[in-house]
Amino acid sequence: MDSVSNFLSAYSGNFKMALLFWPVVSFLLTLPILAYLYHRDGRLRLGSAVAAYLTVLYGLGIVCFTLYPLPSGDSGPGITYGIQPQFVPFNSIGDIQKDGLRAVFQVAFNVVFFVPLGFIAGRFFRLRFVPAVLLGLGVSALVETAQITGLFGAYPYAFRCCDVDDLITNTLGAAIGWGFARVLGPVKAGPDGGRPPITKDPSFLQRCVALWIDFLVMGACTLIPFCAVALPIELTEGMRLQLPGMSANATTGLMLGILFVAAALVVEVVVPWLNGGSTPGGMYVRMTCENCERTPGHRAVFYIVRSAVLVVAWMWVPWAALILLVFYAVERCMPYDLLP
Repeated sequence: MDSVSNFLSAYSGNFKMALLFWPVVSFLLTLPILAYLYHRDGRLRLGSAVAAYLTVLYGLGIVCFTLYPLPSGDSGPGITYGIQPQFVPFNSIGDIQKDGLRAVFQVAFNVVFFVPLGFIAGRFFRLRFVPAVLLGLGVSALVETAQITGLFGAYPYAFRCCDVDDLITNTLGAAIGWGFARVLGPVKAGPDGGRPPITKDPSFLQRCVALWIDFLVMGACTLIPFCAVALPIELTEGMRLQLPGMSANATTGLMLGILFVAAALVVEVVVPWLNGGSTPGGMYVRMTCENCERTPGHRAVFYIVRSAVLVVAWMWVPWAALILLVFYAVERCMPYDLLP
């Protein structure tokens, strides 16, 4: 029992680090998973949402367990001479003979650590055996590459040991996890296994995921044109883009603001107007923002009010979102949905 306790205590700080960062980044990292599940199934179960959060925690755990603690100061392993990699397969057998239970726990931990990855791949993402195993191999290879390169060049030498046995045991763990998922069976979309149609009554979470995707589209439509104009000028002329009578910073702010407003109008008004109420994010998560048929005049008023609500929500974060959540909990719709 002392061997187990000592082994786990060595990683307690890593797990605490994962728990510390989880609330901060889980919201951003969970949204892509929820978006994928909405797109695939047309709905989201509570269990799937919980699994998405646990997946994020697990991903943070992989990062923290394999790379933390980072080197500090100007001397020591990873700073002055590095740690040599271990490229001899099954060298851990010799470690077991030499170190006993501690080495056994290390090998077992490397296997168990990747079991959740294989389980998630098979159970929730419905990957077949080979893709799931290749996913485990790829993630493990990425970790080992980060270790051997000093976090991709952030440090002059490797501060953690890159071990080919870790690659083998991690991949084995992913395969075992997929086997567990196979026993339970993948999560199914519905009774008929098909994808439900686009809904006119989306949930609050579904609306949030769609809006998040829309913001990504608007951000891309803002930055790409600006960079296409500004970067060539800066590279060829050696100076930032600057309009007459304005500073470079003011020019950048003005152009980005104009491009963002234009992108927002296209994404949140033009596209749904021409597409039955579905924005780019709405198309992905299979929802429409229009809850009923309206005349052209009423549609125009609907989009004006909806745009105003989104602007207020954007400018008054996070309180506007909390108010809208309470409103939805009471009325089961957004304020603009009440318009005739």
